[in-house]
Amino acid sequence: MTHEVTNQSLPLTGTSAWRTDPLLVQLADEFSDAVRKDLDQLGRYVRSAEAQDLARLANSETPKLRTHDRQGKRIDLVEFHPAYHALMRRSIQIGLHSSIWENNPAEAGKRHQVRAARFYLTAQLECGHLCPITMTSASLAALMASPQLFREWAPRITTRKYDPAQKAPVEKAGLTLGMGMTEKQGGTDVRTNTSRAVREGNFYRLTGHKWFMSAPMSDAFLMLAQADEGLSCFLVPRLLKDGVDNGLRFQRLKDKLGNRSNASSEVEFEGALAEMVGEPGAGVRTIMDMVTLTRLDCAVANSGIMRAALAEAVHHTRYRHVFGRPLIDQRLMTRVLADMALDVAGATALSMRLARSFDEAANNPAEAAFARAMTAVVKYWACKIAPALVYEAMECVGGNGYVEDGPLARHYREAPVNAIWEGSGNVMALDVLRVLGRAPQLFEEVLAGIGRDLGPAGKGTVGVLRAALQVAGSDEGSARILTEQLAISAAELRRMGAGRIADAFVETRLAGQWRTTYGMLDARHDARAIVDTLYPSD
Repeated sequence: MTHEVTNQSLPLTGTSAWRTDPLLVQLADEFSDAVRKDLDQLGRYVRSAEAQDLARLANSETPKLRTHDRQGKRIDLVEFHPAYHALMRRSIQIGLHSSIWENNPAEAGKRHQVRAARFYLTAQLECGHLCPITMTSASLAALMASPQLFREWAPRITTRKYDPAQKAPVEKAGLTLGMGMTEKQGGTDVRTNTSRAVREGNFYRLTGHKWFMSAPMSDAFLMLAQADEGLSCFLVPRLLKDGVDNGLRFQRLKDKLGNRSNASSEVEFEGALAEMVGEPGAGVRTIMDMVTLTRLDCAVANSGIMRAALAEAVHHTRYRHVFGRPLIDQRLMTRVLADMALDVAGATALSMRLARSFDEAANNPAEAAFARAMTAVVKYWACKIAPALVYEAMECVGGNGYVEDGPLARHYREAPVNAIWEGSGNVMALDVLRVLGRAPQLFEEVLAGIGRDLGPAGKGTVGVLRAALQVAGSDEGSARILTEQLAISAAELRRMGAGRIADAFVETRLAGQWRTTYGMLDARHDARAIVDTLYPSD
């Protein structure tokens, strides 16, 4: 041995992702004691060395497609590493796929918020396996359009048992659902789908293809196909009675940049048995109920990814010495970390604010307006800022952050997927304009809330937003500017009473100059206090 290893930060394990997150703890102030205890246990699991290793293995030992068995029979089977199954088992056990549909008194009135907190913590560990978890939970919103289907499938979907066995849905202890919307020729423009649905008694036979179908080992899929009445939504089991396949032929798995633990496939099908969900010709409207929930998860997940990445960077800089003192004590580094911390706090608070609006929409018109107008806004912003922030966290760590030994490289590859999935930036911005065109009064409700939350300092901001709304009404090209300004203005920290953190966010994001990198925090803001408040020493 020629040298002794010194001045290296230890892995960020053995602590709690919950207890070391004061903002999340504050956001959960009104949760029951039982829920807060569960969150503490989950936070410890996320930071355990064992769980971190499961996340690493699930992404390094990627899924593999077996189209045929050794005798040449078609099997269309995707094999996963045991680490993936372990992650799925844990997340289903804690109800990430089902809790918003359960009647748990401990979560009454706050089911979306409680689930969002759990999802946020789990995303800090590993996001690939959360794709089927998200789709399974959200699928029930679409199935509600057909009450009989909901009654048949919901009890088997909402069990907290993970069952990866290759059996017909009726024979399994628990189910997961996927979705197939896009096709080669259309992508986001699903109305150009060419897959056909032909009625056969009370069922349909589907023939066509899907260009991206995630989680191909799901027990059933919600798919869009053209029926005689127009584009409609269908529930398509993967296996039928006695394990007979339903004609789904997986062509290949996508070789994705990130999200590598989760399989995404190209699939062709001929005569696949299906049941219609919702009204004939109303496929987009039906599946949008599912998409709305998945968009919330996209925002929450990317907020969690950012939190995990920045926590790694802060941890490293506290233990790494440069020029005779800890790296975090170097003033330029401190300002970079503090500037990043403001964006993570803003995205986290705003994502949880959106979850709250989902909980309260049924009984509060203002919250219903927020949910309708702001889902695309929140999804856009939380997902759009994540890749740049995770990169900056990686740079703070240096070369050690750029290699696969730690989690930052995985977080960096993962960050773009939620911006692309369920609507890219342009799609989200255009959705905002669509809502504005159909129901402009919703944004008046939102602006009133922003004005109340920001207080006297928010008068100018509300005026700017109102002007931006007017411009966007006639200029589609301004949609992104409007969407980002709405997100930043509604970022929730002021309403929470976050003090100097809210002040710094408002002054640098709403009143500051245009910024393209981190580290521009003005000296009048106490950068070290911001970092130490949001990322206390572990």
